[in-house]
Amino acid sequence: MTTPVVTAPTVDVHAHLLLPEVEALVADAPALAEARALDARRNGPEALAVSGPMVRERIPLLTDVTARLAAMDAQGVDVQLVSPSPSHYHYWADETTARQVWQTADRVTADHCAKAPERLRGLGLVPLQHPHLAVEALDHALDGGLLGVEISSHAPGVELSDPRLEPFWARAAATGAILFLHPFGCTLDERLDRWYLSNTVGQPTENAVALSHLIFSGVLDRHPGLRIVAAHGGGYLPTHIGRSDHAWRARPDARGCAREPSSYLKDLWFDSLVHDPSVLRQLIESAGAGRVLLGSDFPFDMGTGDPLGALTAAGLPDPDHHAVRGGNAAALLGLG
Repeated sequence: MTTPVVTAPTVDVHAHLLLPEVEALVADAPALAEARALDARRNGPEALAVSGPMVRERIPLLTDVTARLAAMDAQGVDVQLVSPSPSHYHYWADETTARQVWQTADRVTADHCAKAPERLRGLGLVPLQHPHLAVEALDHALDGGLLGVEISSHAPGVELSDPRLEPFWARAAATGAILFLHPFGCTLDERLDRWYLSNTVGQPTENAVALSHLIFSGVLDRHPGLRIVAAHGGGYLPTHIGRSDHAWRARPDARGCAREPSSYLKDLWFDSLVHDPSVLRQLIESAGAGRVLLGSDFPFDMGTGDPLGALTAAGLPDPDHHAVRGGNAAALLGLG
């Protein structure tokens, strides 16, 4: 890989968009109420009491292009890769509703990005709960001018290792689509319903589980061209990958992949949102400086309002700093 130059744009690959059109579409669905009740149990009342006002005060940043660009300017960010808020996955939806969700999400996201085409790139959605529709949904996003799709760590009854997703992985590899792996919710349920553990512990756990399914099942062996970007630095997996390597060496039932799990980290990409300079350095040591991309989780409170400051705090060598700042993303996203 060519060393990214200092003049590469600053690119934030982890920025979100709120889609009122999608929420209006599903507002009256009985299954939505059930899904929200489950989400409420998993998060707990204290977290919901904080999250509601937090999101409401950020609606302009999540919906208005002018507000988004002004915030980007203040942060020193040239380009954002914009993905729908994970709350829009709606993996409870039946096939008809799911198709309406992804088509609407793709259209609204593309329209948002088209208002500032030099600075915004977009991702769509796919219905993981209906694996046989995933290729159709991916093609819809790409045909609409988006660079790929955002996916969660799992859907009800569907892990990322599910054989029914093989055509989706194959299509994504063939097209070069970006797949942004961003969990929503955690299956540890009420064990994490206090102190916002549903996010602080749940999200990195889900990332680690999802990536482990992709690695150990051989998905990355069968589809080496996949371009998967893991949010939140890949969660716990990159900094605890030695345990996975030991299992692969010690146990025959952990040999679903062709080589040591740690080697696959260099086949993935990770955002830099780990909230700790030493963890960011460990991530770069594990995955390589060419596989880490600037990410902020714009504009949510569990993100950072100063992604460049967080990167600078890691004290990386200049070539690595500029690679993470934007050179890697510019190459991955084809930004000229």
